[in-house]
Amino acid sequence: MRTLAIALALCVSFTTATAQTIEQAKNFIFNERYISARDVLQKILTKTPDQEEAIYWMGMTMILPDDRSAQDLKKAKSYYQEKLGVPANPLIMTAIAHIELLEGNTSGARNYFEQAIAVYKGKEKLVLTAIGFANAHPDNKNGDPNYAIQKLDSVTQMKKFNDPDVYISIGDAYRKLGDGGKAIKAYQSALNLNPKYARPDFRIGKLYQSQGRGQESIFMEYYNKAIANDPGFAPVYSNLFSYYYETDVTKAAEYFEKWQSNSDEDYKSCYYRAALKYAQGFFMDAISKSDECITTAGENPYANLFGLKANAYNRLKDSIRAVENFEKYFQKQMPEKITNGDYLEYAKNLLKIPGNELKAGNLIDKIVAMDSVEANKISFLKLMAQAYESRKQFREAADWYAKIVQVKKSPSKFDLNTVGFNYFKAGAYPEAAAAFTFSTTKFSDDPYAYNMIGKSNWAIDTTMELGLANPAFEKTIQLALVDSLKYKPQLINAYKYFVAYHANVKKDNKTALEFTNKILAIEPNDAEAKIYLEALGTGSKPKQSGKKP
Repeated sequence: MRTLAIALALCVSFTTATAQTIEQAKNFIFNERYISARDVLQKILTKTPDQEEAIYWMGMTMILPDDRSAQDLKKAKSYYQEKLGVPANPLIMTAIAHIELLEGNTSGARNYFEQAIAVYKGKEKLVLTAIGFANAHPDNKNGDPNYAIQKLDSVTQMKKFNDPDVYISIGDAYRKLGDGGKAIKAYQSALNLNPKYARPDFRIGKLYQSQGRGQESIFMEYYNKAIANDPGFAPVYSNLFSYYYETDVTKAAEYFEKWQSNSDEDYKSCYYRAALKYAQGFFMDAISKSDECITTAGENPYANLFGLKANAYNRLKDSIRAVENFEKYFQKQMPEKITNGDYLEYAKNLLKIPGNELKAGNLIDKIVAMDSVEANKISFLKLMAQAYESRKQFREAADWYAKIVQVKKSPSKFDLNTVGFNYFKAGAYPEAAAAFTFSTTKFSDDPYAYNMIGKSNWAIDTTMELGLANPAFEKTIQLALVDSLKYKPQLINAYKYFVAYHANVKKDNKTALEFTNKILAIEPNDAEAKIYLEALGTGSKPKQSGKKP
């Protein structure tokens, strides 16, 4: 009996020590110190290769980092599948489902979750917590927050429940649902269980920070609480480094040093040192440091280094090298981490290198399709339109201005006429006439559009034999006479058309002379009208009304 008691005591002692060590590994993971976490977990797995929690968290060190690659997910999935066992371990099944979610296979993930629930007897807390964690995690866009809350709420009702991380996941789920009030309540419940835990205060601070500028005093209060409770909590320093990176380089550098002193030294550390050089405006130094980081990394350098180099070359106005590095960045970075801003800067640099217009245009079309904000779409399309316009490639410019009209809910008169005017300058007269005609369906009182329809049709019917321009110029005169001073150029152009039309086509010099006198009535010094007057053979000078038109 004594031997049995000793054996049981040793078993309890070992279990407690292992649990404490796993808790230490989890703390490293939540502190974003994945190398340290792996070291702890590897020691556990060396002694007990089948320890399921250690296996679960070891895989998490591969999939939770924000710089993970598709290869990392593949490696983690293979690791879990190798450890799944027969019969399948329900906790490991939830880990595989977590990866399925990250890969976008939501139905496959749900099947894994439900299968794990079906066989989780004795491991309910572990499995339900893992399911909630997978679906609520901020980085897992495909997770179902309602499903997470349902499973995690049941965990909080279990006997002897005291896990603050469950409440943090509940808070994360409510954040996904856009319910900030319930999210804060959940984070505060985590603090009730462990008032000295840094994660809940950090999460509350992040929530306030997400509300935009003007919340600094509030979120800094929570960040400072997190630091006071755990001065080694690296994520808060990392977050503040990113926050001040664009606005206050001195503060950014201060938080960077605190972040690095409380983090594992890895390839990202090198990148952020290069990024700090960039923020300080030392672009060549940023490039040199990035090259050093890339060389040190060997076969798999951090993808962001190429993005940093591209932006540095962009700031140095070296578009050729900027394009080269943007292309390397796109090759190495996970697609979901490439932003519209990255593509936009790439397109801008492409447009600075002759011959890349089509490539840039395809890219802009892709960005527009990805963006949901009308103002953004318009700014992207205008970039292409203005680039072609500056090269005097007016037909292409018109095509891009036409795309602006298509995406705008309420295109202005200027938007519509800009399309037609560029077609006109390109000599694409049928397209110009069609564009200005469309403009008149929206703005029927615009003499400018009717005048341009007339000019476009006149350019098509150069002999005026068909009279294609007549209706448009008649409408121009009708509308322009409402304010002949404002619309004098359009009015004079229409009158000149009818001088030519009546003199050359209708052989009606009398009517042609009437239109000539109308021109001189509003513009006595019009040189062309004087020539018309002489050509029509009157030899007389039209009387002045003495009144302004």
